Amino acid sequence: MAAKVHRAASAEPQPRSTVLVQRMSWRDGRTATDEDEVAAEEPLELRLNGRAISVTMRTPGDDEALALGFLWGEGIVLDQAEVIGTEQAAEHVVDVRVTAAVLERGGWQRNFYTASSCGVCGKASLSMIRAPGGSVTPSAPIDIGALPGLAERLGARQAIFARTGGVHAAAWIEPQALGVRDLAEDVGRHNAVDKIVGRAFSSGRVPLSGQLLAVSGRAGFELVQKAIAGGFAALAAVGAPSSLAIALAEERGLGLIGFLRERGFNIYARPERFFWQGRSK
Repeated sequence: MAAKVHRAASAEPQPRSTVLVQRMSWRDGRTATDEDEVAAEEPLELRLNGRAISVTMRTPGDDEALALGFLWGEGIVLDQAEVIGTEQAAEHVVDVRVTAAVLERGGWQRNFYTASSCGVCGKASLSMIRAPGGSVTPSAPIDIGALPGLAERLGARQAIFARTGGVHAAAWIEPQALGVRDLAEDVGRHNAVDKIVGRAFSSGRVPLSGQLLAVSGRAGFELVQKAIAGGFAALAAVGAPSSLAIALAEERGLGLIGFLRERGFNIYARPERFFWQGRSK
């Protein structure tokens, strides 16, 4: 049965993050037709001074933050002063105006297409997979005594996931009390991270030295790469890490936690990034 899609009603003025679709359900041998709320997935074109350089599949909302986080993570902009302004040129188009220094530096000429499931799509060669950026800046170890239960606290703030079950989340966690400073949701886990970094960029807070990034899914290579580019001290994931993610985290000095659960977790890279009772700082 072909689904008839229409916009979900919303009191919010910003683009809707969900849509209502018709569905046919099967339960205990019986079928029924009703509506279901699903996560919105739509293209966003990113322009640099009017020139299209990227198309990503994302959940609408926070498009300008997503664009800024993407540009920072790719090393296209290196400082807040290089961004003159951003404009939502159309419903699915964001134009970022940058200084001449950015255009002269290059690196933005390559065209990207990023599916919601891919954070490294559009790279032309293996040498381009690793985004620019050095090692994580040394900082005070993060007290992980309150980490158990963090996944549940994140889940309680994932409004779109609660309604659809179809989005990822990324959160900026302040290490002092492991409180949630900011949280973003998107069909693309890398987009959720870009939105967090983009908001921090707009407020002059990048790099996010000494801070913790938490994600609702697995810790793949592209998320470790974005965490390093954002300047985070550590990444904690509800899911599993990959071998390449662990290797990159170890190489660049990023603390890496996987299988974050209510009662515990695993540390896969750079345990010196963390502090716990009974262990000296």
